[in-house]
Amino acid sequence: MVGREISDRRGQDVGNIAALEHVNVRIPDQLAATLFYVLGLGLTRDPYLMVGLDNMWINVGQQQFHLPTGRPQVLRGTIGVVVPNLGALVSRFAAVRERLAGTAFAYAVEDEHVLVTCPWGNRIRCHAPGPEFGDLTLGLPYVEFPVAPGHAEGIGRFYRTVFGAPATVVTEGPSALARVRVGRGQELVFRETAESPASYDGHHIAIYVTDFSGPHRFLVRHDLVTEESNEHQYRFQAIVDPDTRRPLFEVEHEVRSLTHPMYLRPLVNRNPSQTQRAYARGRDAFVPGME
Repeated sequence: MVGREISDRRGQDVGNIAALEHVNVRIPDQLAATLFYVLGLGLTRDPYLMVGLDNMWINVGQQQFHLPTGRPQVLRGTIGVVVPNLGALVSRFAAVRERLAGTAFAYAVEDEHVLVTCPWGNRIRCHAPGPEFGDLTLGLPYVEFPVAPGHAEGIGRFYRTVFGAPATVVTEGPSALARVRVGRGQELVFRETAESPASYDGHHIAIYVTDFSGPHRFLVRHDLVTEESNEHQYRFQAIVDPDTRRPLFEVEHEVRSLTHPMYLRPLVNRNPSQTQRAYARGRDAFVPGME
């Protein structure tokens, strides 16, 4: 044998789900959304697509928020975001706070993150880059959903069985949570809670998968496909126990193949610390480690 085994090779397995691409929630007001997502969070509106008044796409590294204009939607759970600098983030939130008065906007500096609520109630947990996020300096590392007690194990089985995604179920105190590995350094987390969840309002997430047809066969066989979008995409909404078909949680998944025209599309990200009064030549674009 040449060399030696230096680690458990299974730790590098990413499974069938290659990436979490976007989180989609409707918003009723693009001005307030610009104040929150662009000026507050320091993110970038996509300059090429959805630049009208009916939708806006917000770039977060290689992921996005999709924000169609309409009755607001609130994701049941918390969206994780990694930003380069939490101190600068808090300063930006302070600068937009007055203009977002009268909305649900709020933020709090906690132990190692900043918990913020968007103007319509979506919870976002902002983290600084760190070892738990690998080399990610700007992006969406996870989405965490609250689920009913006893459902985490079945949800883990669903993603392992249907999508071939590594999923572990761990116990934390009296409850459990399922952690589903999504590509490189991302996860879907399903945390059991005794609290009654809010009713589902149609928000969705988008994922890319390598085996596109395998999960589709299972979903069609059990009448779970909600939309046959096109040759590169389909959707489903119900997460079920793969053995008993018992419904466990509901969130629409926009499932895309790796042949989708937008797979690995380069996204423009600006450097939010760049200002007109303190302009630094050559620093307009976000570069990891710049700050």
